[in-house]
Amino acid sequence: IRNSLDEKTIRATVNNGRKAQGLEPLAIDPLDLDRLTFDDQNVFDLFRRGETAGVFQFESGGMRNLLVGMKPDRLEDLIAANALFRPGPMDLIPDYCDRKHKRKPVPNVHPIVDGFTSETHGIMVYQEQVMQIVHGLGSIPLRAAYTLIKDISKKKQKSIDAVRPKFVEGAEKQGLTRNKAEELFDLILKFAGYGFNKSHSTGYAIIAYQTAYLKTYFPVQYMAAVLTYESVSTEKVVEYCDECRRVLRYAPPQEKTGKGGKKGGTAATSNRGIEVKGPDINLSDVGFADVFLPGEPRDTAHGHIRFGLSAVKGVGESAVNPILKARRDDKSHGPFTSLFDFCERVPLGSVNRATIEALIKCGAFDSVHGMEHRAAMVEALDAAISVGQRAAADRDSGQLNMFGMIEPAPDKAASAPGAPGVQLPRVAPWSNNEQLAFEKSVLGFYLSSHPMDQYRDTLDCFATATCAEIEKFEGEIEVVLGGMLTRIKPTVVKNGRSAGAKMAMITIQDNTGSLEGVIFSEAYATHAPLLELDATVFVKGKIDRKRDRPSIRVDQVVAARDAASQLTQAVHIALRPPPADLYHVNGYGDSLRDDLVRLRELLRVAGNNGHNGHRKAEVFLDVHQDGQVVSMRLNGMRIAVDADLPARVATTLHIENGQPCCTLRGAPKLNRRGAAVLHNDAAPIDRLQRHPGDDDEGEFCASIDRY
Repeated sequence: IRNSLDEKTIRATVNNGRKAQGLEPLAIDPLDLDRLTFDDQNVFDLFRRGETAGVFQFESGGMRNLLVGMKPDRLEDLIAANALFRPGPMDLIPDYCDRKHKRKPVPNVHPIVDGFTSETHGIMVYQEQVMQIVHGLGSIPLRAAYTLIKDISKKKQKSIDAVRPKFVEGAEKQGLTRNKAEELFDLILKFAGYGFNKSHSTGYAIIAYQTAYLKTYFPVQYMAAVLTYESVSTEKVVEYCDECRRVLRYAPPQEKTGKGGKKGGTAATSNRGIEVKGPDINLSDVGFADVFLPGEPRDTAHGHIRFGLSAVKGVGESAVNPILKARRDDKSHGPFTSLFDFCERVPLGSVNRATIEALIKCGAFDSVHGMEHRAAMVEALDAAISVGQRAAADRDSGQLNMFGMIEPAPDKAASAPGAPGVQLPRVAPWSNNEQLAFEKSVLGFYLSSHPMDQYRDTLDCFATATCAEIEKFEGEIEVVLGGMLTRIKPTVVKNGRSAGAKMAMITIQDNTGSLEGVIFSEAYATHAPLLELDATVFVKGKIDRKRDRPSIRVDQVVAARDAASQLTQAVHIALRPPPADLYHVNGYGDSLRDDLVRLRELLRVAGNNGHNGHRKAEVFLDVHQDGQVVSMRLNGMRIAVDADLPARVATTLHIENGQPCCTLRGAPKLNRRGAAVLHNDAAPIDRLQRHPGDDDEGEFCASIDRY
């Protein structure tokens, strides 16, 4: 942070945020984390939103759900959350949240008990609370109370039974009845069995607050540090890159001087998302780093994160340091201007051909030559290395020019942008799939784009759930899951009636996570041709929860390109007639009737298409008029669908403004319980009531002919 921002900006960022809450400015250095006060609601807002990826001890999905329900507003809540989020105490989380937010009253047990549990809303959460109650109410010495807790955890029943009568006797002297004292001791046995050490939980909570504080006020710098720390794990890097796109970049209100020298304030603003860009030979560091472009304000609302060069496979720190040294120390050259310039200035004994090729493939040279020239750069690499070796030999030999300076290599000037001489060869650029494959080979994942991007709308349309949502579903629920196949492991059935037949284990990944699956022999025999690594597909099957993590038993595999024809269940066609007073202007009414006649013919042909067994979809007309929509099912009509149907409908209805007029829909989305969720549109009806004043040919109309 100190390398990125000046001291004035650092102090203003935090203190303006505190001022907006009515808090006193920090008297300390804002980055002196050991002396922070735990009163900043901007920091607690991050916890209340559950946006705690990268925050110590608060990253898991379950913990985030706890935070959203608890809505912590003080350090004591974070301490309690750490202690409660474990098997056993987890059952008390609803009570804690309900009592904290006054939805339930805090029961009164005894003034001594109530006093020791007041900060946790009447719940014994910590071992220290149990010890204090045993000591204060039962008159048991603290040392003996500590021993009791250990005995409870180790289930030493004889020692526990020896303490019980002493506790009951002491509690009676404090005014508790014998029965209540016995009940309380039984409750103590329960709590002490899983009570957490408060001092331990407090230490965790303080570190959590400190990390959340950094993420709140210095999100770009903090997430760059998190990514650098986690760079050994490709999965973690992908996870935190996704988190960067969701991070809230809070910009505290700034004071400004208005007319007459009067000071005023601007409202706090915020925006979401930190862009994580690929490696760059002129901008990247060893690890992930925050980068500000020339002219960009150096504050918390600006800047992006750059991949570190060491994140590229085959590019170790021993290779990165000479690159950085050549870029930073060579004052006469500054940033690298081309691949040839790079090879001349960087010692090729430390940075070999494989390293440079990996940098090309990941896009590190895109800023000097362009993404479309990656193939040409690889083709020119040997020539560039030769130029660099000659330049190095000239320098080593001390070849001087007439002014006593080292003579530049003959091709030096040609390596500069726009200079004649050495140029990249004309080579056909890599296809998008080739480029992405190379990126994945050197980074471990896709960076500039993703093979699934071209099917993003298709995946949203036809998948009934995501990988992350399925984690919460019960078993035997049927789902349609869309994503990319990242693992395919064919195997042979060893036992049973299918012994000797092939089956496969797969992993499918979407933008929320991944899920394992199995395709048994019968389905494998049908769908094996579609099982290709990195292919984007839909898999249909039932959830299996026999193991810790859910998986899917796949019955059907559909290529993403065929989803429209095989997964569409309903086609919705929007009809938007003009206002009634314009209906007959310039023959519009006749034109609309003609369009509908052509639409009827298009649907009739689609209804006759498709081979036996091919899925056919129902058709709905969504009639938009006077701000309302009525969805009308065309009874008895089912049509074969393909991806081009929406375009054909738009052409038929003369829709030229890009307004959607034909929507394909798959099976309904599933909620977190696995139940189908209806679309938000008006519920479809079988017949459309006619407006008063229409002719008398029937009270209702359900046919496109009658519309």
